[in-house]
Amino acid sequence: MTVKAYGAHAGDQPLVSLDITRREPGPHDVQIDIAFCGVCHSDLHQVRGEWAGTMYPCVPGHEIVGRVASVGAHVSKHKVGDLVGVGCMVDSCKHCGDCEDGLENYCDGMVGTYNGPTADAPGHTLGGYSEQIVVHERFVLSVTHAEDQLAAVAPLLCAGITTYSPLRHWNAGPGKRVGIVGIGGLGHMGIKLARAMGAHVVAFTTSEAKRADALALGAHEVVVSRDADAMATQAKTLDLIVNTVAAPHDLDAFLTLLKRDGTMVLVGAPSSPHPSPQVFNLIMKRRAIAGSMIGGIPETQEMLDFCAEHGIVADIELIRADEINAAYERMLEGDVKYRFVIDSATLAA
Repeated sequence: MTVKAYGAHAGDQPLVSLDITRREPGPHDVQIDIAFCGVCHSDLHQVRGEWAGTMYPCVPGHEIVGRVASVGAHVSKHKVGDLVGVGCMVDSCKHCGDCEDGLENYCDGMVGTYNGPTADAPGHTLGGYSEQIVVHERFVLSVTHAEDQLAAVAPLLCAGITTYSPLRHWNAGPGKRVGIVGIGGLGHMGIKLARAMGAHVVAFTTSEAKRADALALGAHEVVVSRDADAMATQAKTLDLIVNTVAAPHDLDAFLTLLKRDGTMVLVGAPSSPHPSPQVFNLIMKRRAIAGSMIGGIPETQEMLDFCAEHGIVADIELIRADEINAAYERMLEGDVKYRFVIDSATLAA
């Protein structure tokens, strides 16, 4: 079937309206009419060829919400009319240890929602900046938020799970002091989630202007990281830091804020390496630096259910599909609170 989409034919070209082909649903497939798709910084990197291996035409988008239009004969988890979501992956090998543990995101055969290998035309996956998508039922998630929240649910499929997974894995909760570095698309979700989990939340920003915003999002304290005295007051006080910043920066400034046995988890992906941290900042307090990438399907469903229960959605700005190029430029300037979301109804306009 042919549907409308937005994508680019080359890294140095703008995104334009495209006609793309989706496969007919197979026995285990779910066909979804996309209502909204969030705009992730990863979309920009991939479509502009800033990350290696971009295949064109590239249709980005991995924060997808919509309604089930049809299902294959063997689909048991979803039915026509259900509200559903699709995140950063649409397939995996399904049989390795990672997949068996529900951690398909770490499977060596994980297939991204866009720019991943597929037998479908044109030979690689095409993402959510489109009217429809067809996905194996294993990678389709149930959405239980109210329908009028659907646009703001979309970013949970990447920004939400990217911060939820490390908070859960490193046991954020009552009695824990958790730092969130960066107040953007990822960081604003980290603040909301850590607060809902019961942790004491300390937000770190380079901008004094973001103090009020961070407090409104749920932070108990806000520290301007450029203020050495303010940073010193947090020394050796934090159990966990979730660092969302996607630009190279001094990790030592934050490592010294961790208690003994504290961990800083990196979820931001800079285009060039961070400066190497001082080993003594690690070994003197048995501190750790770790990484985390989205989450598996069971944990992503858990995150969506948690957010529905606690009334958590992303802070968004809804845009038309033909505003995407301008939105990318604004995103580069940090001019969004905190996630753009495309109204898929405008794709055919």
